Amino acid sequence: MSGAIPTVVIVGRPNVGKSTLFNRITGQRRAIVGDEPGITRDRIHGSAEYDGRRFELIDTGGIVVVDQEYIPAQILRQAEVALNRASHIIFLVDGRAEITGSDRDLAGMLLRLGKPVSLAVNKIDSEKSHELVNAFYELGIPDVFPVSAEHGTGVDALLDRVTAGFPEAEPEAPAEGIKVAIIGRPNVGKSTLLNTLTGQERAIVSPIAGTTRDAVDETVSYDGVEYVFIDTAGIRRKGKTHDLAEKLSVVMARRHIRMAHVVVLVLDATEGVVGLDTTIAGYAHEGGRALILCVNKWDEVKGHGGGKKNEFEQKIRDAFKFLDYAPVVFVSAKSGAGLAKLWPLIREVYESASRRIPTSELNRFVEQLHFEERKIYYITQHSIRPPAFAVFTDKGGPLHFSHERYLVNQLRRRFGFKGTPVLLQTRAKARDGKRT
Repeated sequence: MSGAIPTVVIVGRPNVGKSTLFNRITGQRRAIVGDEPGITRDRIHGSAEYDGRRFELIDTGGIVVVDQEYIPAQILRQAEVALNRASHIIFLVDGRAEITGSDRDLAGMLLRLGKPVSLAVNKIDSEKSHELVNAFYELGIPDVFPVSAEHGTGVDALLDRVTAGFPEAEPEAPAEGIKVAIIGRPNVGKSTLLNTLTGQERAIVSPIAGTTRDAVDETVSYDGVEYVFIDTAGIRRKGKTHDLAEKLSVVMARRHIRMAHVVVLVLDATEGVVGLDTTIAGYAHEGGRALILCVNKWDEVKGHGGGKKNEFEQKIRDAFKFLDYAPVVFVSAKSGAGLAKLWPLIREVYESASRRIPTSELNRFVEQLHFEERKIYYITQHSIRPPAFAVFTDKGGPLHFSHERYLVNQLRRRFGFKGTPVLLQTRAKARDGKRT
């Protein structure tokens, strides 16, 4: 991993739950979990992210500092390699067991390193068991956090401390490039648009044969950003072709939408918005991907000035009321007019869909929010592409449509999210603080 990414190392004696905590934080099942002590021997590396801060997480084998047998000694050597590069150390202990000599030896070793250390007292999954935590302060580590790695309780508070000084990650183009699906009905100019985009003077074009795809994608480097354009067949109107071919075109279009990061829906300016355009737009919206409405053949419209554009865009907004977040761009795929605006727009909506808002910023947003339908305690973002939020309130059940729309609009006004759907999930928070 890049040296610019902070490293967090989990250490502790055998069978205290290190691998369970590793899996909880990374959201994967990379580490094997079991009741037998010493299952993990080698270092296991994983990528993690919390509140928009990325870091490398390392799970180590159970450490017994003074054990000179071969396997324990090798585990200690492996752990020391990880500790030398650690930005923060999570020392995990078993909250249901008494403090052992191994715990004391390991605490002393970690404190001598002079690196930030958080003591996580595991298996604290009830109010009664919280009383067990106080005893662990005698290990001399001031930052003590009760957690349940198995159930996830207390892990957020631990990660707040662990990642406090880590830099926030900027949205980046993925290693394989920004995947763009160009969709629309037949003869609206999708192929011409693709050919013109991949034929720009500043573009380096290379065909990549898809290993699991029927189509050949075009990879284009433009202004230092790599784009992968996914070629799609036109979605046909029922009755104009055989039923099987119609169904296949819909299935393939939806498949391409799922594969893409950004969807460009091409409309024909000379024909206006037709019913099939609305159907295809629905597929794009349901796919949850960043979306751009691209009005092609604009140079063929009589009097295609600014006033005409405004009039046409209003017709689009009336037809696609559910796509009020999608930007509109007017182009001529044949001549290349307007395409200079399309390139940065693709990058912009991709970054919007990939944006993570730290919980601290969302909490400040909630404090300034005037919301009468119910009390909102806090909001957290749990995923991207599309951005999805959990809203914790004093009532169960989903928000009324109008109130959900209001909240989404406020999120957009504050944080942007141009060109991407924003999803909300409402959860009730009981008075004892537990989620339901």
